Amino acid sequence: MGLPRIALTVGDPAGIGPEIVAKAAADPAVLAVCKPVVFSTPPEVAVRPGEVSAAAGRAAYDTIARAVDFALRGDVDAIATAPVNKLAFARAGLKWKGHTDLLAHLCGAKQVSMMFHSPKLKVVLLTVHVPLKDVAKYITPELVDQTIALTSDAMVGFGTARPRLALAGLNPHAGESGVLGEEDDRVLVPAVRRARENGIAIEGPIPGDTVFVRASRGEFDCVIACYHDQGLIPVKLLSFGHAVNVTIGLPIIRTSVDHGTAFDIAGQGVANPGSMIAAVKLAAAMAAARLKAQA
Repeated sequence: MGLPRIALTVGDPAGIGPEIVAKAAADPAVLAVCKPVVFSTPPEVAVRPGEVSAAAGRAAYDTIARAVDFALRGDVDAIATAPVNKLAFARAGLKWKGHTDLLAHLCGAKQVSMMFHSPKLKVVLLTVHVPLKDVAKYITPELVDQTIALTSDAMVGFGTARPRLALAGLNPHAGESGVLGEEDDRVLVPAVRRARENGIAIEGPIPGDTVFVRASRGEFDCVIACYHDQGLIPVKLLSFGHAVNVTIGLPIIRTSVDHGTAFDIAGQGVANPGSMIAAVKLAAAMAAARLKAQA
């Protein structure tokens, strides 16, 4: 079995994506574990580094769609993506907020979740790009059940035979028995009970101000967070530049960086490719494991 073929997409061409992809594709640590296949923006697409534009948003979409098509056909074994810009997507008339919902659409996946995978902490998000005032209404019993199941399956895929999961509380003190909010008792507690009945090792809801400390010390293998910043602040505090965004629930393997387009340094040749390298290496490891299992 040869090295897996990993598609590297450059993301928004006006950001640092083209630079970090080029650096990652040439990195010895990457070349040791995979065959990089770079999906870049066609030269006729005119964009300026650091400038948000509809042209850049459309180009990013087209590049991602081509790579997904290759992955679905089996012409590449995984995808590692550089960042896109949500405003550029909007200016291009695209309805998606970023990679996660776009990839679900392109792959026909009904339920996907965003996982951040790092050496010190692994986190899955119940909701992603949702205004904070709307988070509670998005957290339904169905969503929590599906996300717990996806997380458990994903962790098994990473080699943890019986993953120990934790569900973060939505409200301060996980609602304090309803005094600080009723969603934890009404939605999260029953979801944990159902998951346990299905054989999943999970605790919660655990207050958000302690659950990540406990996980970082090894008590849990992965934390399910209720909303974007609740999960990403601890991950980036502990592992910024080394964390990898993994979309779980897709029929293909997809990883990405833990940062944005960094328009402020685009085109200057100073972007750090560390997270892109980590994303490619994790995609390669996941692809190699899947190819081995299929052999």
